[in-house]
Amino acid sequence: MKLFSRSEFSPSYWNVFRTFARNSLVRDMTFRTNFVLQCVSSIGWTLMNVGFYLILFQYTDTIGEGSGWDRDKFFLFIATTWFINSLVQAFFMPNAEEFSELIRTGGLDFALLKPIDTQFLVSFRKVDWSALSNFFAGMVIAVVSLYALATREVNPMVPSLISVLLYVIFIGCGIVIMYSLMICLSATSIWLGRNQTLYNFWFYITNFSRYPMEMYNRGWGRPLYGFFTFIVPVLLVVNVPARLIAKPIDPRTYEEWMFVLWAVVATFLSVVTSRWVFRQALSSYRSASS
Repeated sequence: MKLFSRSEFSPSYWNVFRTFARNSLVRDMTFRTNFVLQCVSSIGWTLMNVGFYLILFQYTDTIGEGSGWDRDKFFLFIATTWFINSLVQAFFMPNAEEFSELIRTGGLDFALLKPIDTQFLVSFRKVDWSALSNFFAGMVIAVVSLYALATREVNPMVPSLISVLLYVIFIGCGIVIMYSLMICLSATSIWLGRNQTLYNFWFYITNFSRYPMEMYNRGWGRPLYGFFTFIVPVLLVVNVPARLIAKPIDPRTYEEWMFVLWAVVATFLSVVTSRWVFRQALSSYRSASS
């Protein structure tokens, strides 16, 4: 398998992705009732989470003493979680889950014969459009939270254009980190034969990443804090963009800016590592017909 070359980022790759996305939408619309029920189920789960946190904030003003994550800022954090998770679940999770089936059924043989990068092909074949319902739910929560912050009587907060731009950029970084983790895990199917732990792993990882990192940085949680910040950097995925837009600590500390820098480095390392793991796994692959 060859590395990405400049020609591989030509419009033809974009056209291939558009074809995949359109075919997935046609498939989903063929079973519209199922599609609607999936959207309703996702939004229902979101509403239950909103209700839970509204109840929680009846008993506390912030998530973590001195953390700065009050109710409105924390809901911006939660909206950021939904943005990232919904995009990963829509565009990458269905393909990562089916990678082991490609190996078992021999479908990977046909993917390797295609005149297109194999990792691109197996990563974007399907799109779960219903997963994007949480993305739009997150947009509603983010708008409501930003309005509440901007209209506060005490210390109103309006994000600057730069902070919004950085927010979008680091959401992209978070998506790339999550994708890299998914492709690494799914690639292990080549060695293991069948990997059924993917969804469980995704659930555990997203559970760790959807809370402010201050929750882990004390007592017995510090090993988790270190591991999920510097080894498997999922705590950066949501925390960095959410901190940039919500500013729970103002003025910003030196440590916060170091997290921003580390998020950039971690994104690059995640891409390189996932590409290496995928290539190593493919080099061990034996054709289903062999």
